[in-house]
Amino acid sequence: MAKVQWKGGTLLGPVPPTMVTCGTMEESNIITIAWTGIVNTIPPKTYISIRPTRHSYGIIKKSGEFAIHLTPQSLVRAADTCGVFTGRKVDKFARCGLTKEPSAFVSCPLIAEAPLSLACRVTDIIPMGSHDMFLADIVGVEVDPALIDPSGKLCLDRANLAAYLHGEYYALGKSLGTFGFSVKKKTKPHAKKAPAENKKRAPKK
Repeated sequence: MAKVQWKGGTLLGPVPPTMVTCGTMEESNIITIAWTGIVNTIPPKTYISIRPTRHSYGIIKKSGEFAIHLTPQSLVRAADTCGVFTGRKVDKFARCGLTKEPSAFVSCPLIAEAPLSLACRVTDIIPMGSHDMFLADIVGVEVDPALIDPSGKLCLDRANLAAYLHGEYYALGKSLGTFGFSVKKKTKPHAKKAPAENKKRAPKK
């Protein structure tokens, strides 16, 4: 059956409903951003796209810094609240019962309840149309120790992260495989050794 054809639209999904902090410890704001992602590995770079009319736009443009926080299922209500209210009128930290904590890398506060934060420094602002894209270096990562196993491996599956898909929030489901599993050679089961035959003893003379 032929697919229905629509004009171009922003239907990529799922996307992360991240909470982005900006400002200072004294005067800060949180904006919920789904238009974000990774654009480079070395150096590690990310982006967020914001409408120029949003309160956080001017704050980030002036400071050149922000922090992206991954949103667990327990913070979905807070993320939604931060997306529908404006920081011009509402202290979102107070309204959502979130705790500010200082970052080791940038001047804006972190959300203490978030499991992982990316501290970012803006390198470029690119007008795109309805939004401007803030390209940024990821200058540091701050992570809840509960997500790190004894060997030092980051276990993001422990964070119970949420996803956003076409206007709705979802809990991530079960793992379907690890990177490269489609080409990984299957380990052959070890063949069981056949029991040794009893040797006949030579008759005594």
